[in-house]
Amino acid sequence: MILRKISPRTCRAWLSRGGALQQEAWCSSVPAQPVPPLAQTLQGYLRALEPLLPPEEMDHTRKMVKRFSQEGGLGPNLQEGLENRARSSNNWIADWWVQWAYLKSRQPLPVHSSPAISLPKRDFSEWRGQLVFASKLIAAVLDFKAKVNNGLLPGEFMRGQPLCMELFPLLFSSCRIPGPKHDQVVHHGHARRSPTHITVVRNYQFFQLEVYNSDGSRMTESQIHGQLLRIRAQSWKTDKEPLGILTSEHRHTWGQAYTRLLREKLNKESVRVIEKGLFTLCLDSPVMRISDEKYSSRMAAQILHGGGTYSNSGNRWFDKTLQFVVGEDGSWGLLYEQATAEGPPISTLLDHILQYCQKPDPKRAPLVPLPMPRKLYFSIDRDIKRDIEHAKQNLDILINDLDINCFNFQRFGKELPKRHNLSPNSFIQAAVQLAYYRVHREVCPSCDMASQRMFRGGRTDYIRSPTNQTLRFVMAFDDPVVSMEAKRELLREAVEAYSALTDQALRGQAIDRHLLGLKLQAIEEGLSVPRLFMDTAYGLATHWKLRTGQVPSNTDSVMCFGPLVPDGYAVCYNPQQDHVHFSITAFNCCEETHAETLALTLKSALCDLQELLQPGV
Repeated sequence: MILRKISPRTCRAWLSRGGALQQEAWCSSVPAQPVPPLAQTLQGYLRALEPLLPPEEMDHTRKMVKRFSQEGGLGPNLQEGLENRARSSNNWIADWWVQWAYLKSRQPLPVHSSPAISLPKRDFSEWRGQLVFASKLIAAVLDFKAKVNNGLLPGEFMRGQPLCMELFPLLFSSCRIPGPKHDQVVHHGHARRSPTHITVVRNYQFFQLEVYNSDGSRMTESQIHGQLLRIRAQSWKTDKEPLGILTSEHRHTWGQAYTRLLREKLNKESVRVIEKGLFTLCLDSPVMRISDEKYSSRMAAQILHGGGTYSNSGNRWFDKTLQFVVGEDGSWGLLYEQATAEGPPISTLLDHILQYCQKPDPKRAPLVPLPMPRKLYFSIDRDIKRDIEHAKQNLDILINDLDINCFNFQRFGKELPKRHNLSPNSFIQAAVQLAYYRVHREVCPSCDMASQRMFRGGRTDYIRSPTNQTLRFVMAFDDPVVSMEAKRELLREAVEAYSALTDQALRGQAIDRHLLGLKLQAIEEGLSVPRLFMDTAYGLATHWKLRTGQVPSNTDSVMCFGPLVPDGYAVCYNPQQDHVHFSITAFNCCEETHAETLALTLKSALCDLQELLQPGV
């Protein structure tokens, strides 16, 4: 694959002509996402099924794949349709994926969809420190936005190749809008007069806070701090009706309530202010003190869902793309909506915030009077009040059903596998597979996210596991008959097989988005869903009992999200040089899954792998 290089002189010209052109420059240097060869994907699909299916079911599925792929048959015709789509669109799968995975999903956004990132506790424990830090945070995000707008955000690269940067401008002033059958995302940053305010939520009350002066300059930290003090003075008492809870509902239910809510002009105006805001800042009240051991789990839960209707869940508008959460106890983090945002751009934003927060406030506040932050009011009739009550009940049920266990594994970090020429990510994946096998005595369909930003408009694809090599490794590891040397070799084979799949996915050659594209192409052409996708094997292969994800961050952050299926887990990890942060979630409604059990088993598996690589250390 040959990528066009951008000369420094051309780059400077683009930069001087503004951010939109610079973004276009970076996108034009990124190739279009390829449609993988049909035969390659189908062979990869069969290989992925081998560790999961008994031989007789594999034989049945091989026959179905053969029929699907026959020359002149359905498979090649759908493949041709995808290739034509790729020639005539910016990205052949990205829009379909966003619609299918996010906007058409009817599950609630908290837990099921929107990831949360909890960051290291700040050195304050009361409201004064909360507002000082929140002011700094707002200023940092505005500084990042200015770099995006002015084309000053450095281009990002992976393996020496430029990455698509088009998601960055979409992070701001964007919001998901509920609908009866599918949602939509609205980006207000493209308007002729782009928004200049954020929304601040405290004690379930929403405020419109202008963050730019009349001359267009960004407000200083001291100006913002003064405005946050005003907001606090106006919201000392908790609002009786936590309207934001509505956004936590099942999407169909929230879509109906949204229509009812917006019938009133006052409500429509207030909701539009929230939707158009650059982002939302949630100023959370203190939560009950707990042991240090459970603190990280509690804080991850607070960012993820707000802790429940008697805690801070009313301080959220889950449809917003960016919500920053700052608690009175020094906890803070970010919740983001995935239809617009992805992990790597969010990580870049957080790295910028942390660097900015280390600097002193560079500007003195101008001596100009500022308008009072505007409190947003809502007219809540009997129907809306009933909707809020139902939403409160449903959210509390969901929160009580979620089991969260966060821990910091401190025996080693990514340096250990590196010393043995093993990919840290693939090594951790092998440990997760071993832990799951020890708990459940079987392997299961597992997915890890691979970025597709090496391609124009690219989003994500799945790296699948287990592989045949992983299955052999986990089955042999606790067998006393197998020698240590043989186990080391099996571990290396499992890690290298996963690394090969990772490389394949990063080159746009993974199988899952391609299979989805073939299915959706059939629907697009008015055909019945192909029998290949109605097969029980495909249902099993896409019942993701292990949802995993690596946080690509240089900071001690913990990402957290819920499982994809009721009988599954979500495992997220952030490997640092000498330690690894983990978060594990499961649902209490499933008697077979328990986050703490998997966490303890994972710690044990990691220690055993260390002993395998470094006996006696």
